[in-house]
Order: sequence, then structure tokens, then C-alpha cells
Amino acid sequence: MSEHFAHIEWRRKADDVFYDNKFSRRHTWHFDGGIIVDASPSPLIVPLPYSDESSIDPEEAFIASISSCHMLTFLAIAAKRKFVVESYIDDAVGELSVMESGRQWVSRVTLRPHIVFSGDKVPDEKAHQKLHHLAHQHCFIANSVKTEVITEFPLSR
Repeated sequence: MSEHFAHIEWRRKADDVFYDNKFSRRHTWHFDGGIIVDASPSPLIVPLPYSDESSIDPEEAFIASISSCHMLTFLAIAAKRKFVVESYIDDAVGELSVMESGRQWVSRVTLRPHIVFSGDKVPDEKAHQKLHHLAHQHCFIANSVKTEVITEFPLSR
């Protein structure tokens, strides 16, 4: 069993009243190794100037986490099966929906990986699909969410 940590920090600006709901939501995410990421809600959720469109928003981070976990699991499985992957590029997209209760949630994440294989052993379409199926089954993040995760991909060489 392992634990993973993130330090999230927000501070009110001195001139923000706060209770009028007109305050900056910009904050930082601090990770091990010293990486600091500027974060904010999406301007689609919280209007400017109370959000920051240049910062990562939680929805983007959620989608990136699913995509990254799927990719890392895929690469491990491909390596174990002796396939050589030259590149893996994913244009993942998440869909925000409204539940019957009226609350919003990320209902679907579609992964669109484009993978380039090299060498003598290149998976056919069926083997490629199986690699993605196994990656989805073994991805820690996908196993942790109720969001539907779909993989769409062209067969890449």
C-alpha cells in the first residue's frame, strides 16, 4: 500500500472582501520534488477575473490524470509484451454533465491516443485494442472513478 500527497494552497488577497463572492480562486498545487502548479477554476465555471485561464483547472487535471495513468499502464503492458512504442500522444477530452440531482460531474472522459510502434513486432488491430483494454483494467485512476472512460484510436504504426 502506498500514499500519495499533494499540498493545495489558497490565500485571500488583502483587498478581497470574500463574503461578496468576488475573490480570486487562484491557488497553487505543490508536489514532491518541488513542482508547483498554478491552478484555478475554469473561466467556464467561475468568471474572470476570479479565475485564471492560464492556470490548470481541476477538470483538466482530472482528465490528464486519467489519460496519464492509462498511458503509463499501456506502456508497461506493451513493454512486457515486447512491443516497442516510439511515441504516445493523447488528445483526451472530458464532458461535464448535470446529474438528476442538479449537481455537475465529469461524466465521460474520451481518450484519443495516437501511438507509434516500431520494430519487427507491431500489434495488429485486435492486439492493439487488447492493450488498451488491459491498460484500462489496470489503471489505478480509472479503477477509482465512476466516470465513463472511452478509448478511441486509429491503429498506429
